[in-house]
Amino acid sequence: MADLRAPTPSAAAELAVPEISKIEESIINYQNRYRIALRKKVDFMKLSYEKAMQARCYREPLEKINEKYINIDMIVKKMAESISKKTVMLKKDFTNVVTKLDALSPLKTLSRGYSITKIQGKSVKSVKELHKGDKISIRFKDGEALAEII
Repeated sequence: MADLRAPTPSAAAELAVPEISKIEESIINYQNRYRIALRKKVDFMKLSYEKAMQARCYREPLEKINEKYINIDMIVKKMAESISKKTVMLKKDFTNVVTKLDALSPLKTLSRGYSITKIQGKSVKSVKELHKGDKISIRFKDGEALAEII
């Protein structure tokens, strides 16, 4: 446009300013384009919303929670079973230890007919530890007797 020449100032004004019908046409075109773009955007947002609302968490919100409760129940049952098995095993081990201790118990030895001889509170392990006149105590399964070495 810079190199156009108009014969009169009125003609120059006509050349410099576009026709009102072209401006109106451009405005209508822009309106239509914006209307179409806005409609597409609304349709896309509506589709996104509907898709989101179809998600399982919106359709059945308690389902995930119920699944977690079921998992927790299974874990608790496994723990209870494990504790029960461990308790049975420990009771068995305890019984075995008690049986062994009982078998080694001095009182158990006494019930088989043996006795424990002590001099001044100390166990006598050999006859060589005893001398004439020593006062000893003899422990039996059902009591204790005092004696003197002669």
